[in-house]
Amino acid sequence: MLRAVAATGSFSAAGRELGCTQPAVSQQMKALEASVGTPLLVRTGREMRLTQAGAALVRHAAGILAGLTAAEEEVAAIAGLRAGRVRLVSFPSGSSTLVPTALAALRAAHPGTRVSLEEAEPPQSVEMLREGDCDVALAFRYEGAAGAPEGEWDDLVVRPLLTDRLVALVPERHRLARTAPSGSVAIGELAAEPWIAGCPRCRGQLIEVCESAGFTPRIDFATDDYPAVVGLVGAGLGVAVLPQLAVESVRPRGARMVTLEPAVRREIVALTLPDLAQVPAVAATLEQLTRAAAR
Repeated sequence: MLRAVAATGSFSAAGRELGCTQPAVSQQMKALEASVGTPLLVRTGREMRLTQAGAALVRHAAGILAGLTAAEEEVAAIAGLRAGRVRLVSFPSGSSTLVPTALAALRAAHPGTRVSLEEAEPPQSVEMLREGDCDVALAFRYEGAAGAPEGEWDDLVVRPLLTDRLVALVPERHRLARTAPSGSVAIGELAAEPWIAGCPRCRGQLIEVCESAGFTPRIDFATDDYPAVVGLVGAGLGVAVLPQLAVESVRPRGARMVTLEPAVRREIVALTLPDLAQVPAVAATLEQLTRAAAR
């Protein structure tokens, strides 16, 4: 408005250029002078003339307005999904199954949106979200797990994706691989076997399930790497219980997957903060993860 007054020489002419009334221009100029603490305009006859302070401010006006226009365009691009960034954290089996399909679809629909990926297991991934280190966290929790805090995700937006069942992996020459007519085994039938355990949270769940069946598993090997678990089973070094999603991300050579009884399931979800859920790029990422899980 100050620049318009300087260019036209009067409040009324500036008002016509900007589409507002002369009193509105006069009121805004008084407010601006009060804000900077010095006169910006003086009247000389019928025209308004800039003071030295007014001239200094007008010199900066072009840069200020250009910066504001650039900011508005950038925000509009983000809101319209022509730009934007999403920081995604996922656990490994989600990274190899759900994430590639979701991100490929997101890039095809919104090529200007950039997504970074980092791997972390819950609860670390959930803490990263709460601490502002990511925008979306792919996480899981076991149904009825002992020690799970009640309402652990109540402060977050929870997008359910799928339910993943735990399955047993046995060497293909194992007695249960040949004799289980329905392809299912009771976990108690594996009580005397050497075990290969997975990630720390899965390991804890394995011990809990085995102890509920009346035995403590003898864990000979423990690794966070699912292909390593499958390779150790395939080499005949033990048995394992893994989420089905993890097995599907690896070619289980030398191992056979059998259904575990009683059924143990984990809920896989995408998490974000309530404010972030309103950001278009985050909302689009959640939607593509949901579609990938459905497929």
